[in-house]
Amino acid sequence: MRNRSIKLKGRLRTYLSAPLYLIGLLILLNIPMYFVDQRAGICISGFIGVYSITVLVTYYRNKPLLLHSLINFATQYGSVQKKLLNEFEIAYALLDYNGKILWVNNLFEEKTGKGKDYHKSITSIFPNITKELLQSEESLELKLSLNEQDFRVSMSRIYFDAILQDTDLVEPGDDRNYLTAVYFFDETVLNHYIRENENQKMVVAQIYIDNYDEALESIEDVKRSLLVALIDRKVNAYFSKVDALVRKTEKDKYFAVFRHEFLQQLKDDKFSVLEDVKTVKVGNAMDVTLSIGIGNTGCNYSQNNEYSRMAIDLALGRGGDQVVLREGEKVTYFGGKAHQVERNTRVKARVKAHALRSIIESKERVIIMGHQISDMDSFGAAIGVYCAARTLDKKAHIVLNTVSSTLRPFRECFTEAEGYAVDTFLSSEQAIELCNSNTVVMVVDTNRPGNTECPEILKKTKNIVVFDHHRQSNDVIENTVLSYIEPYASSACEMVAEVLQYFTEGIKLAPQEADSIYAGILIDTNNFMAKTGVRTFEAAAYLKRCGAEVTRVRKMLRNDMCDYKARAEVVRNAEVYRESFAISVCPADNIESPTIVGAQAANELLNITGIKASFVLTEYKNKVYISSRSIDEINVQLIMEALGGGGHLTIAGAQLEHYSIAEVKSLLQQTLDKMIEEGDIKA
Repeated sequence: MRNRSIKLKGRLRTYLSAPLYLIGLLILLNIPMYFVDQRAGICISGFIGVYSITVLVTYYRNKPLLLHSLINFATQYGSVQKKLLNEFEIAYALLDYNGKILWVNNLFEEKTGKGKDYHKSITSIFPNITKELLQSEESLELKLSLNEQDFRVSMSRIYFDAILQDTDLVEPGDDRNYLTAVYFFDETVLNHYIRENENQKMVVAQIYIDNYDEALESIEDVKRSLLVALIDRKVNAYFSKVDALVRKTEKDKYFAVFRHEFLQQLKDDKFSVLEDVKTVKVGNAMDVTLSIGIGNTGCNYSQNNEYSRMAIDLALGRGGDQVVLREGEKVTYFGGKAHQVERNTRVKARVKAHALRSIIESKERVIIMGHQISDMDSFGAAIGVYCAARTLDKKAHIVLNTVSSTLRPFRECFTEAEGYAVDTFLSSEQAIELCNSNTVVMVVDTNRPGNTECPEILKKTKNIVVFDHHRQSNDVIENTVLSYIEPYASSACEMVAEVLQYFTEGIKLAPQEADSIYAGILIDTNNFMAKTGVRTFEAAAYLKRCGAEVTRVRKMLRNDMCDYKARAEVVRNAEVYRESFAISVCPADNIESPTIVGAQAANELLNITGIKASFVLTEYKNKVYISSRSIDEINVQLIMEALGGGGHLTIAGAQLEHYSIAEVKSLLQQTLDKMIEEGDIKA
């Protein structure tokens, strides 16, 4: 009775019922036979009767046996499936809605040590597979580790309504009507060989001695070879620890290659060779410093070499005594804590002057611009380049959008009455209209495109020249035809004054032009007290010969009463953080140029005993500006770079958008704490 309740269907039922259908067909064929021959009809009818009895007996007798065989086959087939899942070569688990383990196969048990009787949450084995994650994604892939094994985990849902639509035993629910199938692909061996392959890749390093000539000149001739030998020994000994191949390519340059697996060791060591080489003393008056550029993650050795070349250029552009690691577009800096050594040679300035002259002569127009919220150094350098272009009878313009209270007395000297064209100074919109392929765009006192007065014109011409004294960062003006980045210089005005001396013979400067360039040097050196070298005074002497008047410049640089009171307010409200850092806020109300006042106040704070570095925060035009200063102990440039800014070791700054004064102050304090803990600065 039990078997009779089971009904066959589909092709199997059609196949078994075909003989029964044939009985009806034979009966229909037998009827015409009676009309032809009655005895033949009776014979066929007898045959049909025997055939029908045989078919019916066979059908009803074999049907239970067939059903029994089918059930046995299905049972055995299910056992085969279960065995296949149990012995599946991929670890497999079935989870319920909450992530509870319902069933696992043998390999899962082997990999995790959890058997089929383990019915806790999968999170207890893999904490990264959370209940929330399982319920939020229908299918996903993860990378997980367990017992030093690496797994690629693939998860997908199995819905009840898809597998139980023909059964009456279970009714699917509304929101929990699924199970989660989890596959664990063991990639331990694969990842091991991937890491081995990565570790065997070659990293390229270029090592330069920053002050080779200066160091040798400071010692006796008989000791020079000893100094060079000791430096070679330090460099070779350091890189031999990482099984590197080091070759000296020039008197002050080395080339090294080593395996990628040792790079992290050097990073953890923070490239101690930078400090180690400074200990080489054979009577030399100055410390020897190194610059190292490292290229990594390139597609081939050639690209790594190109990355290392770009990295060493960036290291030298930032003043040397540091390591720059370039990995694709990612750039990491190490070192750069020492004071830069002034270059005594003027060869570079002469070469740049001749190159600048050739570029200007080949074009019709020169557009000069500095950074946003132009200061005296930016303005003075622009005036110097304007004079150079005028000497070659080229039309020159200076992009100046805002005139601060400090600049106004100097700007008012360049009027039509003094012989200057109306379009000598342009707004950004006017500069964009004039700029074309036959225009030279001269950028001074900045090397970041976003900080220029008009970033748009940098895209309108390929003739771009950059003169700057700030350290380079990742974001630099690209595709320049001439770039003169000299971090050793005190100011952009000093660089321009040097170039003017070699630009052409007999170049003449008007008194107001010499005053503007001289004022730029005066402001950036804090009255010749910061970053001042021999070349700084030589540039000042040249400007003095050209007609610069110290008394006249001092009068024009005087502050009005509101600015002076604001600066005094900054000093009065300053807070001392960690007994070494002065932090204050500059008010922006009733002040025409609060950022300049903030910079002046930062200089004032350094006059307080015990203050190693000062930071003045100014909120202006929806940005918070940080002006930072130090004398010699703290590298404020590193601090400002950590906040997205830059500058010099003793003079730096940063601009932060979408932050309040309180948030920037807190962020600055956190940055100081972190850098002190990591040893980058000392309180």
